[in-house]
Amino acid sequence: MIEVRDLNVIFGRGADRVHAVRDVSFAVPEGATFGLVGESGSGKSTVLRALSGLNPDWSGRLSVAGEALTRRRDKAFYKLAQMVFQDPYGSLHPRHTVDRILMEPLAIHGFADPDRRIERILEEVGLGPQFRFRYPHQLSGGQRQRVAIGRALILEPRILLLDEPTSALDVSVQAEVLNLLQRLKKERGLTYILVSHNLSVIAHMCDTLAVMNHGAVVEEMDVALLKRAEPKHPYTRQLMTASLGYDRSAIDRFEDFGIDAESSGVPDTSTDAPQLESERKRGP
Repeated sequence: MIEVRDLNVIFGRGADRVHAVRDVSFAVPEGATFGLVGESGSGKSTVLRALSGLNPDWSGRLSVAGEALTRRRDKAFYKLAQMVFQDPYGSLHPRHTVDRILMEPLAIHGFADPDRRIERILEEVGLGPQFRFRYPHQLSGGQRQRVAIGRALILEPRILLLDEPTSALDVSVQAEVLNLLQRLKKERGLTYILVSHNLSVIAHMCDTLAVMNHGAVVEEMDVALLKRAEPKHPYTRQLMTASLGYDRSAIDRFEDFGIDAESSGVPDTSTDAPQLESERKRGP
């Protein structure tokens, strides 16, 4: 359903040049959930933005449902693939009601019977008709994210690109939204790419995953290996250690894996540049 080959994304020029994604390749079968995991700044969201068409400055090969993607996307692509963003507070227009938020994509794509479609999608995401004419500020974070999921699904896509869809939510609400996504995937036969820094979320949701560091994929594995704590790459093992909680002695042993190390699977000991201490304390 989704194929990414030798994807590269570079921002800026000269001294400001940032190679954000480096030769990333993976494939996602129809109906599967594929995870992209790594620390902040590893390039996960940039991969999704290239796939979704939000970032046109990329090189490599991207294809969806067997069709090669160009830098400009037509309406047909957005009926096939939609994206759910990380921040439910920032992804909804504050002056638009839920009705208008859901109506807009239907109007753009010329869908008939919008009232019925809006009522149905609100029921599917667990809100109901009483939320239809509320504004985002009248909703909780979890309710806003349900609206965002409904907005993505109202065009009846086959693919959802999920950019940390629960990271801004309380833990109890996270579980509800993840269970909602699992149910919708089963009912609609959807294909997901899920970006997260949370290994527990990846283990719960995904079939396979790729671990990213410094813009490159350092390891791709079945989720069963993750659950058994049997990664091959030392960076992945380091991520798993960090996910267990803050441990000063463990943090002190952490290494920075440079670009050369990513291709060889061996820690790069030639650099003394550490990760930011705040990132290390926070974990993946």
